[in-house]
Amino acid sequence: MLVLGIESSATAASAAVVEGEKLLGQYYCNVSMTHSQTLLPMAESLLQALGKSWQDFSLLAVSAGPGSFTGVRIGVSCVKGLAFPNNTPCCGVSTLEAIAYGGLACEGCVLCAVMDARCGQVYNALFRVEKGALIRLTEDRAIAISALSAECEAYGPALVLFGDGAALCHKTFSAWGARLAPESQRYQQASSVAFLGFKQAEQGLAVSGAELLPVYLRLPQAERELKRKKEKEGN
Repeated sequence: MLVLGIESSATAASAAVVEGEKLLGQYYCNVSMTHSQTLLPMAESLLQALGKSWQDFSLLAVSAGPGSFTGVRIGVSCVKGLAFPNNTPCCGVSTLEAIAYGGLACEGCVLCAVMDARCGQVYNALFRVEKGALIRLTEDRAIAISALSAECEAYGPALVLFGDGAALCHKTFSAWGARLAPESQRYQQASSVAFLGFKQAEQGLAVSGAELLPVYLRLPQAERELKRKKEKEGN
């Protein structure tokens, strides 16, 4: 099965093509341009380099959130548009699971995937690596850094931090032994999204482009501020 993976949930963006368990190619871009400017050109250049066309894909996978509201919307919208002409099946992959996928070599460790959600919170999920596979320990959630530290302290040095919130959390978590993943393995990539999407499709979890939806976990900042304003006015 040929799978295209798209990742745009944070500052960097990437596109990857995998076939089964084999990575055929990946383009990664971490510049100031918006994802709406970089995603499709990267994907098109990658297909040209691999000698593939859009019709060759059996599945499209995208990091569906949590993450940057704008980034997630762009990635999901891109995949929905690509799926429409050929009715290509899609899989929305948890961004946090894609982050943790970079730690598959950490056998026996607990992987703490964290994305900075601002206001003292992170988007988080915990996973354990057993026999080269990710075992999910928690659902994706928005949680205060202090509460996450208290929950994870019992893991001690067995806990490894991944994601763009890893360095932020490590300032506190290092006091009880948590480790920071290497920079080269710390962040989500489209190849991880594609491999995870492939596994979802094998389990019968693929959906149509019309059914593909983003996962935000929290309301956008503008909506949160409006909600607070209405609550104050109600008082």
